[in-house]
Amino acid sequence: MVRALINNGYPTRSMVHVNCHAIDGLDTEVVRCDIRDQESLYHTFSGADVVYHLAACISLSMRDWPLIETVNVTGTRNVVEACLRAGVGRLVHFSTVHALQQEPVSTPVDESRPLADSQHYPPYDRSKAAAEKEVRRGIEKGLDAIIINPTAIIGPYDFQPSYFGEALLSLARCKLPALVVGGFDWVDVRDVVEGAMVAEKQALAGARYILSGHWVSMCDIAAMVAEITGMPSPRFVLPLWMARLGAPVITAFSRLNGKRPLYTTVSLRALRSNRHISHARATSELGYQPRPFRETLVDTLRWFEDNGQLAIPRKRDIEESM
Repeated sequence: MVRALINNGYPTRSMVHVNCHAIDGLDTEVVRCDIRDQESLYHTFSGADVVYHLAACISLSMRDWPLIETVNVTGTRNVVEACLRAGVGRLVHFSTVHALQQEPVSTPVDESRPLADSQHYPPYDRSKAAAEKEVRRGIEKGLDAIIINPTAIIGPYDFQPSYFGEALLSLARCKLPALVVGGFDWVDVRDVVEGAMVAEKQALAGARYILSGHWVSMCDIAAMVAEITGMPSPRFVLPLWMARLGAPVITAFSRLNGKRPLYTTVSLRALRSNRHISHARATSELGYQPRPFRETLVDTLRWFEDNGQLAIPRKRDIEESM
């Protein structure tokens, strides 16, 4: 987001909590701030024409509600109030498609879907739905705000890396022991950023846009990674029912080893969610067009390689070593 704004000639101020590795060396004013502290947000937002609110706590656990609520819900309430106090011209709030109900899965998810705000949904989903309600309350008070609902974001500049970036690295390093049946709608981070920037300029106050990409199964992703890197795919593919039985054990084992579990009850639930996520409104009103998934995958793996997080052997080298 920051890179795109700078490339388009906008002066930027970047709010950082702890890690600023992703913006090191960029021509942006860096302000250390805590989203849980409304007063620090007010001072950070003072003089800003537009605030892009991307800060959130992402969790694949059913047990992280206290932290998620503090960051995603209370934090968004603080952002809204600080924007109102500072006289910010427009707030662009980044939500997620997970904030919307996926059922019925027989019909596409679009902007008319109700929020996933019941206890039936995972904590992260509920927190983002509650955060959207905070934005709507701000709009009722006179705040000019719009909401962006991307699907699963992937792409270059994944410094941490993200959960899915970690899965891609595990695939490319042959360290993912098994695949799971299922998939999700994946969208390139660059397309989401571009769509958000166009929406910031063109959308009416209160508008919501789903920015989706392409539904691709985990097995197809693994096959593409194998083709791109020359490394073999995992041999085992688990049905979802079997993966669900083993998820608690995998989660506990990962926590004991200080690692983030990739296969949890929450992530497995996402892999069997609605395959049909419509970006028709964004295409019609913003000219939004997500790029092909394979292009995103190639660029992401290449970025990991260029950033020193992945060594991709060439097929010829592999053949010579066999």
